[in-house]
Amino acid sequence: MSDQLLSLSKTLTDNGHRLTTARQVILETLVTCGGHLSADDLAAKVRDAAPRVGRMTVYRTLDLLCELGMIRPIYQGTGAAHYILMDEGSHHHLICNRCGLVIEFDECMSSEVGQALSQRFNFKIQSHLLEFHGLCDHCQKL
Repeated sequence: MSDQLLSLSKTLTDNGHRLTTARQVILETLVTCGGHLSADDLAAKVRDAAPRVGRMTVYRTLDLLCELGMIRPIYQGTGAAHYILMDEGSHHHLICNRCGLVIEFDECMSSEVGQALSQRFNFKIQSHLLEFHGLCDHCQKL
């Protein structure tokens, strides 16, 4: 089991929730795929790995993981949320409003802003998500 999967499993149990087989398969799938899955995509992948895990179990587990701050929905202009794993750190995305392409990038332009906000509001920032929405190179040419 990877360190990330162990950490996610521990967060779940530390908050009083059981690590059922279904939840473990869902977490494994999220970690393996690196997030950016819609609920339907996740349900299909989970069904391939564990056919007895139902779609509603996937949806309820996604709600629970969001509530616990373990994942977060992002909206790519397609109407359906895609879920990303939240770890300590930052997530930066360029999201195409037309085709839904998500480009992750590592450059953090908001560290100074984060420090200023942290000091101003006496707030310990643990992670952040920065999204830019627009048109990818391909969609600009259409």
